[in-house]
Amino acid sequence: MPILDISNFPGLHTEEADRRLRQEGPNELPAQETRNVFAIIGEVIREPMFLLLVGAGLIYFFLGDLEEGALLLSFVLVIIAITVYQERKTEKALEALKNLSSPRALVIRDGRLVRIAGRDVVRGDTIFVAEGDRVPADALLLTGTNLTVDESLLTGESVPVRKLPAVGETGARRPGGDDQPWLYSGTLVVQGQGIAEVSTTGIHTEMGRIGKALQSVVQEKTRLHVETSHIVKNIAAIGLFLCVTVVVAYGLTRGDWVHGFLAGITLAMAILPEEFPVVLTVFLALGAWRLSKLNVLARHVPAIETLGATTVLCVDKTGTLTQNRMTVAKLVAARSSFDCAGRGTGAFPEPFHELLEYAMLSCKKDPFDPMEQALLTIGKDGLSGTEHIHQDWDLLVEYPLSRELLAMSNVWRSKAGDQYVIAAKGAPEAIFDLCHMDEQEVARQVTGVEELAGQGLRVLAVAKAHFRQVELPDGQHDFPFTYLGLIGFEDPVRPDAAQAVGECRTAGIRVSMITGDYPATACSIARQIGLPETCKVLTGPELDMIPPDRRDEEIRTTQVFARVVPEQKLLIVESLKSAGEVVAMTGDGVNDAPALKAAHIGIAMGGRGTDVAREASSLVILDDNFASIVAGVRMGRRIYANLRKAMAYIISVHVPIAGLSLIPVLLGWPLILMPIQIVFLELIIDPACSVVFEAEKEEPDIMKKPPRRPEDRILDRSTVLIALAQGFVAFGTVLAIYLFGMMRGLGEDELRSLSFVTIVVANIALICTNRSWSESIIATFRKPNRAFWWVIGGTIVFLAAVLIIPGLRDLFRFAPIMPLDLLVCVTGGMLSVVWFEIFKAIQAGRRHPGRNPGSSD
Repeated sequence: MPILDISNFPGLHTEEADRRLRQEGPNELPAQETRNVFAIIGEVIREPMFLLLVGAGLIYFFLGDLEEGALLLSFVLVIIAITVYQERKTEKALEALKNLSSPRALVIRDGRLVRIAGRDVVRGDTIFVAEGDRVPADALLLTGTNLTVDESLLTGESVPVRKLPAVGETGARRPGGDDQPWLYSGTLVVQGQGIAEVSTTGIHTEMGRIGKALQSVVQEKTRLHVETSHIVKNIAAIGLFLCVTVVVAYGLTRGDWVHGFLAGITLAMAILPEEFPVVLTVFLALGAWRLSKLNVLARHVPAIETLGATTVLCVDKTGTLTQNRMTVAKLVAARSSFDCAGRGTGAFPEPFHELLEYAMLSCKKDPFDPMEQALLTIGKDGLSGTEHIHQDWDLLVEYPLSRELLAMSNVWRSKAGDQYVIAAKGAPEAIFDLCHMDEQEVARQVTGVEELAGQGLRVLAVAKAHFRQVELPDGQHDFPFTYLGLIGFEDPVRPDAAQAVGECRTAGIRVSMITGDYPATACSIARQIGLPETCKVLTGPELDMIPPDRRDEEIRTTQVFARVVPEQKLLIVESLKSAGEVVAMTGDGVNDAPALKAAHIGIAMGGRGTDVAREASSLVILDDNFASIVAGVRMGRRIYANLRKAMAYIISVHVPIAGLSLIPVLLGWPLILMPIQIVFLELIIDPACSVVFEAEKEEPDIMKKPPRRPEDRILDRSTVLIALAQGFVAFGTVLAIYLFGMMRGLGEDELRSLSFVTIVVANIALICTNRSWSESIIATFRKPNRAFWWVIGGTIVFLAAVLIIPGLRDLFRFAPIMPLDLLVCVTGGMLSVVWFEIFKAIQAGRRHPGRNPGSSD
């Protein structure tokens, strides 16, 4: 039963409440108008990339290759599924927000307390909240006793805030800060009771405003998605032009339009860039699986490649850099101090026993408040086995804090004693007042308070009193209190946060801490995690006062943001994005959701994070370990680097295939490659460019390089030139052996056999040399990659089969090859990459003078 007297608060009449519910709507976020799945799929498959893939699959079906066509179309379905999943993510985030903002509510209707669904609360309702309740709507506190509320969902700060009833002007409505009369929907009451009048419901609450901001944020397509689409379109256009050219040239020069069409189809199969989107999907899907083994869940798979390009990591302090729990950090008593963080286990020094004893007595026996929990935890640990633990005492009276006196006292009676024992704790200035200190003593104690506050600690003072009279007084001032000392609380930094921040700095990633806490606390945490000692701190109110033309520059030069509200977090992210930064944002509260979604990579905490934050994020850290973010960055860089190698390999290997399909037609030579040979080569290319390169370990110095520039393309000019050079050298090698065979007067099937063996060996050599663009082939052989050996072994076995088994040899239109000719083909194919090995050695020598280029160190 409530302790507060509700007789003075009749509340709304039921009829009036029903009328307002019909007129203003339920107390929940309105459902977003959504497209059905089929509408989303219709938009996706109209993109040129998917039309091209479907066309490629139909070509394979037309050629009778049902397996290849079915496989290609199955990848199309996977890509569509991923895109549909992303389109639905915003709706899930809003649904989670709606569920969180509609708890059960205890309201006063017709003068009686009734419990109703949170969605039925209306403006003007009188609500009753107590310890453990979620506030059902934004409301103005009318009366309360010792009411504290956890507003971390809105502010990100773990320390509960004190609420006092409204007196006169209510002030601005903004979450965070003590002694405010406003209660906010979705926040949690951790201590005390209160009666409040509902001011806003649903979309008009503070949580509703966050929902609107989240709904309006548009998530951008990743750079890699855009670039891949551009590459596919360009190669498809080139392929279509060359295909038409081959058909026309073959028909005009040889008068055989049917075989000309088949030659054009062969060239289209040789050039068709179906590997690009397939490789992108495979890399990101397997990358998501690898990240999951590092406790990083990829909710938005394409963000994985962007993670490796992160230039700024915006870190939410509470629950991300810190453990989101209060602990006792420092004790001050008898003009001496004790650092609790470094004490280890065991008893406290004697001067601090009484301070801890009465701090425990000032708490409830089974508290909900995190600061009281911290006091009981450290007290029971440090005073165990001493006379300072009083489990058998009776708690008689609680004196709650008030606007006039920010202190609370508990009155206890021992089983054997003949007097009351009073323990008080509260704001230092309130305890000084209770102890009737003179000005000189207050000034001396304030110095100690400021010293603790300067370390970012939350400070409480403790006092004791004894009372023998039968009747207890009405107020705390009537007790003869004696001052005992100060206790400093902190939300401790995660043990591995400093190391993780240091690794980010080494990798060229700037870490910016964003918090709703006070500047002193922010600076203390910044020092502990290794941010610059002289780091600049910018507060939320200061940010509001900066003119728009200077705001972006201030944000770019600041690493610590304090007293920041949700709208400003979103502003900071958008400002950094407009400056060309690739922004990753970490967070765990409802207040972080809009910024998480707006960032290039939103990273939510899986353990302590809210559903809203997780639904709005791209990645979720399952173990809440900040170091996992660094592992994710490493994996993102590895995926991008390997993806670049795979795409370069695709370009290089298609050059000789396209050349051997085109040149014989234009010059009137016998055709070398037929559709079945192209299919055989694709059986090597597809697993090589996806599984083999995806499984490659990262380069040794991958986390010592700065992030790639945002404007960099995965296939930049140098990469494309190297890939084309590799391809043309391989093509030249195959063409030379083809011409050598022609000069010897070899037949068409013999020429096809020699050319095909050479191009297969050159393909294997390209796989070997492209596994690393900084280490030699010999060094890469020492790196484990089971997929590589399976692909190479399978290729050699199948090549031997089509050359030796008569039925397969006839199917491929091959002729038997002499051992000497086979040696020439193998040697020529392997020599086609020697130039690139020399190039890598020269580049390694320039980067690391004196280092052995074949080393994998």
